[in-house]
Amino acid sequence: MNLKRGQDIRFDKKYMHLYAVTDRAWTGNKTLYEQIKEALENGVTCVQLREKNLDEAIFIEEAKKICVLCRQYNTPFIVNDNVNVAIASNADGIHIGQDDMGLKDVRKIVGENMIIGISAHTVEEAKFAQENGADYIGIGAVFETSTKNDVDVIPYEKVKSICDAVDIPKVAIGGINAENILKLKGSGIDGVAVVSAIFGAKDIGKATKELYTLANNLI
Repeated sequence: MNLKRGQDIRFDKKYMHLYAVTDRAWTGNKTLYEQIKEALENGVTCVQLREKNLDEAIFIEEAKKICVLCRQYNTPFIVNDNVNVAIASNADGIHIGQDDMGLKDVRKIVGENMIIGISAHTVEEAKFAQENGADYIGIGAVFETSTKNDVDVIPYEKVKSICDAVDIPKVAIGGINAENILKLKGSGIDGVAVVSAIFGAKDIGKATKELYTLANNLI
C-alpha cells in the first residue's frame, strides 16, 4: 500500500469507509492496542489515535506500536492534532481541527507526503481545506455525541451541501452508531468515523462488522 501523497495522488476515499477514532475511556479490561487490533481484524479501514491527556513521550511510544499494527492490516494510521507525534511515529497522516495549528503551517512542517485531514463544519471551511491541500475532511458532529459536549449538530441538508462543495474524501463523525448510520444515506459522505460505537461496544469485533456492513449502504 502506498499512502504517500503526491501532486497526482489523492487519499483514496475507500479508507473513509469505516474510520475508527480511539478513546481511552472505553478500554476496560483490554488495552487500547488490543481493542484496535480487534477492530482492524473486523473491517476498520482507517485508525485515528486520539490522546488529549497523555504525556508526549508515552504518546509517541504508543503511536509507534499502533502504527506498526496498522501497517500489518494495510490500514492508514492517523494521529490526532499532534504534529510531533505524527512525525516521530512515522504515521501516515495527521488530523487537525479548526482551532488547532493552521493547515498551511502543518503542511510546511510535515511535508508533502503526509496525509492531512481537517474538521469542517461549513461549506467555506470545506472549500478552504480543499484549496489549501487537505487530503480529506471530517464533517460533524452529525448527531449528538457524548465524546464532545460543546459541538453543534450539523443538519443533514448542510452535510449534503458540504459534500457537494468539494471533491476530496469526506467522512462524517459525531454520535454515529448502528441505529442512526443510515440516516446519512444519500448525503454524499464517503464513510463514517466512529468512536464509542466501536470502542465502547461489549463485542468490538461484532460491532465493527455490523457497522462495516451498514456503511456499504450509505452511497
